[in-house]
Parts: sequence; C-alpha cells; structure tokens
Amino acid sequence: QLQLVESGGGLVQPGGSLRLSCAASGFTLDYYATGWFHQAPGKQREGISCISSSDGSTTYANSVKGRFTISRDNAKNTVYLQMNSLKPEDTGVYYCARYRHNYCSGYVLTEIGYWGQGTQVTVSS
Repeated sequence: QLQLVESGGGLVQPGGSLRLSCAASGFTLDYYATGWFHQAPGKQREGISCISSSDGSTTYANSVKGRFTISRDNAKNTVYLQMNSLKPEDTGVYYCARYRHNYCSGYVLTEIGYWGQGTQVTVSS
C-alpha cells in the first residue's frame, strides 16, 4: 500500500522551530520529487517547498524562503521540512506530496500523485 505519513506538527510559540517528517511506504520516495504544501484555516492549499530527485535541487515559496529547509534521507525513505522563525501565519495543516515526476514542476495540485494525511502546526503565544 502506497502511503505518505507526516509527523512532527504541534503547538509552538512565534519564533520557534519545528521539524516535519514525511515517511513513505510502498514506494521509493527518491524516485520522485517531493513537496510540502500548507493550508491555512479558510484558505486554499499552497505549495511552499519542493525537492527534486533528479538533481536534489530545492525550491521555496517567498513566504518561507530563508526560514524553512527541505531535505531528504534516502536510507529512511523520508523527507523533512525544518521550519525556523515560525510566524502565526504559518499556522495550518502541512501536507507532504509526491509529484508525478522526478523534478519539481511548480506547485500545481494536478502535478501531485500522492498526498499525505497532513499534520497540524499552530504558531501562537
């Protein structure tokens, strides 16, 4: 069974950090680009970061550039999102997404082959 399972969400104060994990089962994550999407309360799901499997290149949305870092551990079949300097507007559900290709093809939802179930992040004092 193909699965993406996120973990690492929680409640954190502004300025704090969290590391999200996305563990894949049923397929080798390194064969595909993997992204993270954020859905704030009442808003549409938006892409924030992607890591390519073809060359390891990464992309970031302007809203998280310089604060978030995406990485992968092929041995663990897991992709991570290190989130630093968190802001209240980072609150929402974070979804891991496996692309249809091995390269990051933007943050278009139709480019996604599989979604994780999401993990809640709340940034509040």
